Amino acid sequence: MKRADKALKIGFQLDELYPETPIPLDHTDPYTLLVAVMLSAQTTDKKVNEVTPVLFAKADNPTKMASLEVDEIQTLIREIGLAPTKAKNLKLMAEQILQDGGEVIPDWEFLESLAGVGHKTASVVMSQAFGVPAFPVDTHIHRLASRWGLSKARNVEQTERDLKAVFPIDTWNRRHLQIIFFGREFCPSRNHILAECPICGWAASKKRIREEARR
Repeated sequence: MKRADKALKIGFQLDELYPETPIPLDHTDPYTLLVAVMLSAQTTDKKVNEVTPVLFAKADNPTKMASLEVDEIQTLIREIGLAPTKAKNLKLMAEQILQDGGEVIPDWEFLESLAGVGHKTASVVMSQAFGVPAFPVDTHIHRLASRWGLSKARNVEQTERDLKAVFPIDTWNRRHLQIIFFGREFCPSRNHILAECPICGWAASKKRIREEARR
């Protein structure tokens, strides 16, 4: 089966399973989404959602965040992984936003210039806050794209290009969330029987199924 045909079938399944794609990170605007996505690196969305209410009560905009000391920010997010580094980046990012007009804007160059914001984080904000077609790829999507034979890439950058090539642009913003939801529900990284998975069972190659069965 060609990649495009496989992606079409996978898309149908994902649309049936997840007709709605709510953003799993609690937020109220582009800025609070940006902060939540930054905090989610190497941390579960659940933990981020437990921490951000207290953080946003103190600083839900760049002006308030910039006014806090790094130590205070770190205390507010102490339960989050990499809290010291993220606290420094949150303050610096807020200061950068204020220097550039005070608003989070839908501009790739602007977002990727901010402290602690990489391409994946910028992609989430562009797609989910502003509706700009983007396909954020994290390690989980990278893993599933490989299992399903949609990409042979060794890095997330190439995986993103491969997925954009096989999924229609008007599906990107929901498709990346659907793949994340599917991975959490059906397709874990460890102790996963590919042959019994609703998508891996038919999309993964026999070779890939044998390889993972031996792990």
